[in-house]
Amino acid sequence: MLGYRQPQNDKKYEWTNHVVGKMFFYRLSESQVKRVMRSPKRVEKGIAEGTIAMMQPAQTAKKTEIWVMYQELKGGRKRVITAWRYPGESPKRDVLPIPDEIMLELRKENLI
Repeated sequence: MLGYRQPQNDKKYEWTNHVVGKMFFYRLSESQVKRVMRSPKRVEKGIAEGTIAMMQPAQTAKKTEIWVMYQELKGGRKRVITAWRYPGESPKRDVLPIPDEIMLELRKENLI
């Protein structure tokens, strides 16, 4: 574990022991996981109840995706449950729906 820095809990993120182990296994840094959460390419309902999964393509020569699953806590904090690399391109599942009023506003602003 030479050179590996374990993520620390702060006012925005709470890290489980499971995600720390997975980050070490898949060679993911704290900043990579946070980047996926800040600007995901795809957002889906997580496998576990009450969770959200987010994905961003990895910036590597091989086509892989970095996935993060988290749970919303009170006060705007996020409990990061797990993170993993998916080889290739994952199939789409239950994409979180965007409410109609938000979709109308986005179309009116020509953002989509």
